[in-house]
Amino acid sequence: MEKEYILTKIGDEHICEITLNRPESLNTFNTPMAKELDRALRAADNDDNVRVIVLKGTGKAFCAGIDVSEFPGKTAMEYSEWIGLMGAPMVTMNDLRKPVIAEVQGIAAAIGAGLVAAADLAIVSENARFGLTAINVGLNCVGPVVPVTRCIGRKRALELLLFGELINARDALQMGLVNRVVPQEELDLRTAEWAALLAAKSPLAVETAKKAFYTAADMEYHKAFEHMTGALARLCTTEDVNEGINAFFEKRKPQWKRR
Repeated sequence: MEKEYILTKIGDEHICEITLNRPESLNTFNTPMAKELDRALRAADNDDNVRVIVLKGTGKAFCAGIDVSEFPGKTAMEYSEWIGLMGAPMVTMNDLRKPVIAEVQGIAAAIGAGLVAAADLAIVSENARFGLTAINVGLNCVGPVVPVTRCIGRKRALELLLFGELINARDALQMGLVNRVVPQEELDLRTAEWAALLAAKSPLAVETAKKAFYTAADMEYHKAFEHMTGALARLCTTEDVNEGINAFFEKRKPQWKRR
């Protein structure tokens, strides 16, 4: 299904590609695109044919931030509503049942870096660059820094937030902001292969793991173990666990049922 600023495609391997489609503006966020992206993410999460979501951008950049042409002339209340709208996809990705893989080429700045950090996984090209750059125009990236901090820790996140400098793909990998760096010409293929591997896993096990992981991350250490124990115990009672174990012994591919 094609929309004005977001392209959505569901492939044969249960993978939904959601593409930011403002290449002439380096995929900067405006109000329609922010709304469309949030709706597209939720729709993919509710589609039983989708197991993995890939978020990417058309053209030279992944996302260079917010379109500042929308910035002037708002009241404080209007700015609050507008900023919340821009940041909604970062919050939504955390709440989705299904994993999101960010596929990144070129610039991922400000909210673009936040989207990469908010995604569950990220595979990027060697030419990718990342930064919380709003400080350079007298603003700041206090929204995107929330998921960035969870990836790379307080000291490094504060450095990105306060200095607004761009880092390269290898530095982003070393910091823990991204998972894999690949040659630009291989980005689409390697992302598709990685997403297909994940989509072949038990959807129920993957969704349980994602939800339990993020819930436990905000808990005290011993409480986290208790939560994880309960999540795994509930998963053990499902048909898909029996199917997975039987398929392993029978040396065949499992047929997942999501129950």
